[in-house]
Amino acid sequence: MIDQFFLWCVWVLEVIGEVTGMGYELANIVIFVILQPGLILLFFILWRRQKKVNSKNLNT
Repeated sequence: MIDQFFLWCVWVLEVIGEVTGMGYELANIVIFVILQPGLILLFFILWRRQKKVNSKNLNT
């Protein structure tokens, strides 16, 4: 079952690579090296900002 899921994920990356013209390797890099860490960082910054706003609202 895990093998089938892995192969499906590889297939999805291959399709993304073909559709965008980037290829499998570049699509893999863009998704897992650039987009995913970037989203994690973005959501962390937004969370900290909202936490700061909420703490200011509680103090007033």
